[in-house]
Amino acid sequence: MGAIKSLAKDTAVYGLSSIIGRFLNWLLVPLYTNIFDQSEYGVVSYIYSIVALALVILTYGMETGFFRFANHERYSRPDEVYGTAITSLSITSLLFMTVVTIFIFPISRFMECPDNPVFALLMAYTVAIDAYTCIPFAWLRYQHRPMRFATLKLVGIGLNIGFNLFFLLLCPWLWENDPGLIEWFYDPDFRIGYIFLSNMLSSSVTVLLLAPEAALAPWGLRLRLWREMLSYSWPLLLFGIAGIMNQTIGNILLPWILPDKATAMAQLGIYGANYKIAIVMVMFIQAFRFAYEPFIFAKGKGAANGTNSNQSTAMFADTMKYFVIFSMVIFLGVMAYIDILRHFIGSSYFSGLKVVPVLMIAEFFFGVFFNLSLWYKLTDRTIWGTWFSLIGLAVTIVMLLILVPRIGYMGCAWAALGCYGVMMLTSYLLGRKKFPVPYQTTRLSLYFIGALAAYGLMCALTTGHSATDMGVRTILLLIYIAVAVKCEHITFRTLLPRRN
Repeated sequence: MGAIKSLAKDTAVYGLSSIIGRFLNWLLVPLYTNIFDQSEYGVVSYIYSIVALALVILTYGMETGFFRFANHERYSRPDEVYGTAITSLSITSLLFMTVVTIFIFPISRFMECPDNPVFALLMAYTVAIDAYTCIPFAWLRYQHRPMRFATLKLVGIGLNIGFNLFFLLLCPWLWENDPGLIEWFYDPDFRIGYIFLSNMLSSSVTVLLLAPEAALAPWGLRLRLWREMLSYSWPLLLFGIAGIMNQTIGNILLPWILPDKATAMAQLGIYGANYKIAIVMVMFIQAFRFAYEPFIFAKGKGAANGTNSNQSTAMFADTMKYFVIFSMVIFLGVMAYIDILRHFIGSSYFSGLKVVPVLMIAEFFFGVFFNLSLWYKLTDRTIWGTWFSLIGLAVTIVMLLILVPRIGYMGCAWAALGCYGVMMLTSYLLGRKKFPVPYQTTRLSLYFIGALAAYGLMCALTTGHSATDMGVRTILLLIYIAVAVKCEHITFRTLLPRRN
């Protein structure tokens, strides 16, 4: 019991730092969308989509491999596993930086910044640094040092925000009022380049702060161990690539599907900015995962071994029920106050608000898929996660090719919905046979349909007067909450994990 409490405490700290970090970065969006036009922000969205994919490739599952072999019965010295992992990632990160530097001009053309190859160079160096630092951060987690982990993460995020504010707000003001102070380093034409520079500077400082952890590693490749770690990690790489592609493939393919690149980047900018409103659902899903995952896996031991299976699977069903209810409340809350939340982005991006409900439902489907994924995680059939992700990727690509030429960036939103919807349904149908859980599918469906009906009423009763509209929407939101509370007898006590 003490070990589970310790795990829950550590996970809460990791989760809080991750959610706060995502939220703080989220607050940069109003700055970007009010300073940069749609095409410029489209380039930012495009480059960061490629960066997300590159980071998965450059870590190649080694972080999970480190945890597996640091606890392996054949290896009594976790520090040697740490040394092998950090050496491996150091070598591959340096090779990556070298290759990008040599081929920077064709790479910058591919990344839609041919006139500014330094953009690609800055982000290549940043992703190489971040790939390397994943192992020192993993070492902190292995040593159960969540406070140092969280502190370093938040310091890096704080620095990134600080650099952004310095380069994008303070420097332009100084340029107008006293350019002599900054003319030796500041170029007003660099514009979005300062977003990438800020990211690289913050990552570089993080590396320096992790120097004590790097110094603890016995550097060098233990070849046998290294080969075993690669053998274990490469399937995770495939899973990671498929997973991140499902999230970013729309952003990457949109400029290549639409014939006019300028229009494509403007559409990508609108899509990327409005996605930041829908990311409220992503943050909720992440918070839910960090809060419930340790508890579920602790309870899942009995279910996987056939002991207390009825009690455990009933708990899984309850978890899903509360997840659906709270997700739909988040969805309706965002849509009820969209007239306020839209000011989170620049007014020139308002035309893309129609993607928000579609993307939020798509992320909800992904959250349900995450809950359903417990069946193959608890039964050590994680290969199914790769298959589901690959199926989702195929659906995404087909839908993008069909829809984007016809409806532009809305095709990306519907492709995400189709992808996660198919992943959710296939996981549910297969899980019913492999690891049955008594989900109350009829009731869950009613909560989902009821939320969509409430949203439909919000749209139908829109008058164009913001105060009146938000008043009506608030009433509909409260009615939905009241019905859920009444039907489920929800109290603060029921929201807390049950103790043994």
